[in-house]
Amino acid sequence: MSGLPAKEQQILQAHAGLIHRVVMACQNRDRVPDLERILEVSERNGWTRLVAAIRAVLGGAREPSLLQGLDEEDRIITEAILRGLQDPTTLPDPNAKPDPGMAAPGIATLVHAVRRGDLQSLQLLADMAQQMLKMGGDMARLAGIMNPLARGEWEPERLTRGMTPQGEKLVTAILEELQRLERGGH
Repeated sequence: MSGLPAKEQQILQAHAGLIHRVVMACQNRDRVPDLERILEVSERNGWTRLVAAIRAVLGGAREPSLLQGLDEEDRIITEAILRGLQDPTTLPDPNAKPDPGMAAPGIATLVHAVRRGDLQSLQLLADMAQQMLKMGGDMARLAGIMNPLARGEWEPERLTRGMTPQGEKLVTAILEELQRLERGGH
């Protein structure tokens, strides 16, 4: 997975548990009794195309046409499931801790998309913030600044209050990436 672009790695890590569950369910549906509940919740949260693709995979579909009509994030997740079915060594590690170096571009991209009105990015950012809260420390503080960042508050001193130097460095990297995105950089 390390050869993938940072944004793709971030997406795969954020959804590693789902990717693993789907691959396991394709091999033996009884091993994943909570998968249907997860799919129903995901569908209610607006992930209808991803859930449709996952259900098609669970039904035996493996063709590349499954990826048609999916947005970038849904496509990355579905491709990871299909790769994992072919070669389980390609599956993302569900126990891996997020790499702070990868986090800045991914978080900045999500915040930028939220500022542009992307509701799916808003949901992903909220899910990510909930995970960060559980981690405590700087990550919990970072979770607490997601909403201000999305509203356009970019005052480093205020956003980094109470963080360690490592946390401050991450927030600074996020702010730099946000400024680049706002200027139209890719």
